Amino acid sequence: MKTKLTTVALAAIVASGTAVPASAAIAKAAPTRCHTTDLKAGFATGDDAKPEMGRTGKQTQAFIWFTNKSDRTCTLSGFAGVDMVGAQRTDGTWSLVRSSKRPTKITLRRGDTTDFSINLLPVARSTPQKEKFVPAMFLVTPPNETKHFTLKWPFGGQILKQDGATHPGTYLNPVGQ
Repeated sequence: MKTKLTTVALAAIVASGTAVPASAAIAKAAPTRCHTTDLKAGFATGDDAKPEMGRTGKQTQAFIWFTNKSDRTCTLSGFAGVDMVGAQRTDGTWSLVRSSKRPTKITLRRGDTTDFSINLLPVARSTPQKEKFVPAMFLVTPPNETKHFTLKWPFGGQILKQDGATHPGTYLNPVGQ
């Protein structure tokens, strides 16, 4: 509201022909949220970022990054939407639940990258089919957006199927955490 009033006041001064001091120049607008079209996304695949899918029975993490490819500065705050699409006929799609961590606002200039983590609970290949989920694709929607990225799962392995659990071992964390 203050910016709008300042703009109206400055316009009135300029229209009247009165000189405007440099200190009264309009402040640059704060960045707005990033849209899906502003971003690129992918899995972090470096050696230190790969989830340990062979380490069954213990949680591991995968990381998904967002990079601002637009010419403007924008912000991300909150949780991405993540739906895992399974490779097995019986898997279907699993919408991941959110952790209890509090989101923070991340500002991304052109070329800046942030990420978020997904906690995973891998299981052994010998686990009965009905108890495991085999990820194939991840549908990743940036916070407060409706369009998603489709990312192929590059790590292999299986996850304990807990898509109906109240507190599953597989869940996602806010962007920037």
